[in-house]
Amino acid sequence: MNQGRIIEYIDRGKFVCTLCLQDKGNRLLLLTPSNRQVNISPKRAVLITGSGIDISRPREDLLEILKESERARKRLRELVDVRELWELTKDEKESFNHKYLTQLAFGEAATGNHFSALVRALFEDHLYFKMKDGLFLPNSEERVEQILRQREEEALKEERLGDGSVWLKAIWQGRKPDEPSCRENIVETLIQLALHGNEAPDLKYGKELLSRAGLSDIRNSRDLLFRLGIWDEDENLNILRSGIETSFTKDQLEESSRLAVKKSTFEGCEDLRGLPTMTIDGPLTRDYDDALSLEIASDILEVGIHIADVAEVILPESILDKGAVERASSLYLPRRQILMIPPDLSQDSLSLKQGCDRQAISLLARFDKIGTLLDYRFLRSVIRVQRQLTYDDVNESLISESPFKEMYQLCQHLRQKRGEQGALSLSLPEVEVRLNPDASLSLELVDQNTPSRMIVSEFMILYNWLAAVFCKEHDLPVLFRTQKQPTEKLDPQEKTYIYYVFRQRRKLLPLYLDTDPGPHSGLGLDVYTQVTSPIRRYLDIVVQRQISSFLMGKGPIYDVEKLEEIRTSVEPLVKNLAMIKRNRTRYWTLKFLAQHLGAKYKALVLDEFKSKYRIVLEDCLLLAEIKRQNGLILGPGQEILVDVKKSDPWEDRLELVCADSSSDYRRYGSG
Repeated sequence: MNQGRIIEYIDRGKFVCTLCLQDKGNRLLLLTPSNRQVNISPKRAVLITGSGIDISRPREDLLEILKESERARKRLRELVDVRELWELTKDEKESFNHKYLTQLAFGEAATGNHFSALVRALFEDHLYFKMKDGLFLPNSEERVEQILRQREEEALKEERLGDGSVWLKAIWQGRKPDEPSCRENIVETLIQLALHGNEAPDLKYGKELLSRAGLSDIRNSRDLLFRLGIWDEDENLNILRSGIETSFTKDQLEESSRLAVKKSTFEGCEDLRGLPTMTIDGPLTRDYDDALSLEIASDILEVGIHIADVAEVILPESILDKGAVERASSLYLPRRQILMIPPDLSQDSLSLKQGCDRQAISLLARFDKIGTLLDYRFLRSVIRVQRQLTYDDVNESLISESPFKEMYQLCQHLRQKRGEQGALSLSLPEVEVRLNPDASLSLELVDQNTPSRMIVSEFMILYNWLAAVFCKEHDLPVLFRTQKQPTEKLDPQEKTYIYYVFRQRRKLLPLYLDTDPGPHSGLGLDVYTQVTSPIRRYLDIVVQRQISSFLMGKGPIYDVEKLEEIRTSVEPLVKNLAMIKRNRTRYWTLKFLAQHLGAKYKALVLDEFKSKYRIVLEDCLLLAEIKRQNGLILGPGQEILVDVKKSDPWEDRLELVCADSSSDYRRYGSG
């Protein structure tokens, strides 16, 4: 029986010293020092000491006994050196009861108050001992060190939460406080919240940080980074999430500088510097990796397609090669470029710049006057570009100046022949974003089917096709690009061209990279590879190395197994870069629309669903959705006008409604 004994239990993390007034078996009636009576289960009793207190004594006497016991136990608690007890027992590798440890601390004459003092000390400490089944087991030295580190980290985290939240609150309120010592940690936390939201690695800590600053939405982290000047207003989060290297290391830049000034002897190269060679690119292009030439003799046209010889300069497994394979491709975005190769090579010594002698891998192909291929050959060459032209330059001179007219006619023959072999024409204009001096945006659709662009496109396709034929005929292992026939071929005349392209693209089967040659149905060719942009695409360098090595009379650089290894590494990166480019174009388009809320634009209905329609805005080729409105019945292929109600590029949200068909609409870029 426990009646008349002192019983201690824990309530809200604190020891309560009580006197048992009645033991009911499954319940204990206890008197607390505050003169309250409580009922608890015997299982809650942590320590039972003493005996024979006469509970019939006056309540004041009982309370005084309790208070005196509490004072004695607290006083004795201060005398317990838990670390010393741990030092005495840590090597025993066994558990101890509280009586044994109390006697170690106070001697064999220990009383109930001493027992309580020991148990309280161990309960409060949590560092040197752990309690299990009523016994105390000393923690190992490693565990003690681990707990100490955790406590230090928690203390540091609490300090950062306090200082960081005060700092962020001031920033949010528009003030400029002194930066705390934990600035770097706080900024990194904000970045992780902004990039990953609820998937952030330390979400709980980040939410607590914002909460103490008076902010409840983790999306506020992005605004804070903008206010702090860490990010700009249009920070590309996809690039940050992907981990793409946006700058070159010191070693890479040093190696690039060394190679850029290295003089080439052009040993083993055929001299083609006398050819009338030109480049045709956009006005902002700085890395020229392809050039063209045309010579006409009698009824024979000799086309020269010259590709910068990157393989000669950037060797496999070199520091620049490893950097290029990690990037996979250059990335060209509105207002930003991320190069695959450092600029002193990609935009200078490797680039086919006007008036400069450059090493190339050239294709010389002879055609008759009706566009039939007579013969071709690949060769290592040295060329000198005589003219650096833009697409507009060529379009303006197409009729009046040779050889543009002849090039265009030949490329029309080449495209027509591919069409007869099943090629699909599915190109759409590219969306070009312009930032105006007043910070407003303009969007322009750049036609990809102008004569000059057709010339460049068809000649690059020709080079890539014949390179694939060359590699196949000479058993050179390369990564071929193959594509099976689409699941269905639609009639391009059935609806508008845009509608046809979007619908037909859905019927295409995936494009594969494979070491086994196969047809490319989309281009209407029996084999195909890519090798015409080695400055911009890593896989093009790989193919170029194979061809260049063969032309020098050597064996291939890569075998099939190595090519598969490269493909596995590079292909996911290329797909990710394509996704980043699509998303970035969409971001700028949505930002443009946000500047023109209430404007009306032409749209084309693509699909009809139960509660919505999928549409494409014709003037920017942006896919979107509109909800079904009362009485609104639309059909696939139908042209409509839509009102822009809301556009948020950060959240990728666009709200459109169908406008009155009699309303005017505004075209992009018209202000």
